[in-house]
Amino acid sequence: MTWPKGTARAISRSLDIYYRDAARMARMDRLNASFVRPGALAFDIGAHLGDRTASFRRLGARVVAVEPQPAVFRALRLLHGSDPGVHLLAAAVGAEPGEMEMFVNTANPTVSTVAEDLVTSARHAKGWSDQVWDRVITTPVLTLDQLIASHGRPDFVKIDVEGFEAEVLRGLSQPLPAMSFEFTTLQRAVAVEALQVLERLEHYECNYSTGEAHDLLLPDWVSPSAMADIVTSIPEDANSGDIYARRLA
Repeated sequence: MTWPKGTARAISRSLDIYYRDAARMARMDRLNASFVRPGALAFDIGAHLGDRTASFRRLGARVVAVEPQPAVFRALRLLHGSDPGVHLLAAAVGAEPGEMEMFVNTANPTVSTVAEDLVTSARHAKGWSDQVWDRVITTPVLTLDQLIASHGRPDFVKIDVEGFEAEVLRGLSQPLPAMSFEFTTLQRAVAVEALQVLERLEHYECNYSTGEAHDLLLPDWVSPSAMADIVTSIPEDANSGDIYARRLA
């Protein structure tokens, strides 16, 4: 198999990070087990190489994994394509179905994005100056509502789409039991916007983790508005993390 220049090295690096760190995988499984039970359905939106998909499968869940980057999707298919419990889709997810341009970072595919604002914000941001989005491709776009219509209502949705999280949630018209979505200190406003979209769907409570800790940091869950205040005040060096939201009974 021939990969685009730089992609093979990037994928190998991601495999080291996401599949060869047993302690990280154990932390991820412990946290995911709070939301995913055997027989559950999970959506992995922005699956990349499917480390979350692998975690959901270890916990006994079925998975719909969605990844728009062709080269990364090929690797994802090699890793999970033979598993009947995983359904793979080569697409992005957004507010409306159709097509979008995607900005591909060949050397670091984890930050490839359909959010042009992220590329613009990164140009002069500390810690991002060496990132280069060197290709533009066109990707099909699905919505969470479409995925639900095709595959069923998920028990948990993980969203990691590099600055497009709020738009993904705008494509959802019904409350779901639980979800997570990435935030970055580069684009705090995106996380705040996503929390506002979430709050309009239903009553939720939130918690968060930072980096690759896979450990919830708040002793008590808080409202989406309180979570927005926390995201706004998180130190810059936190860089990124995941907000977790669960529906209040």
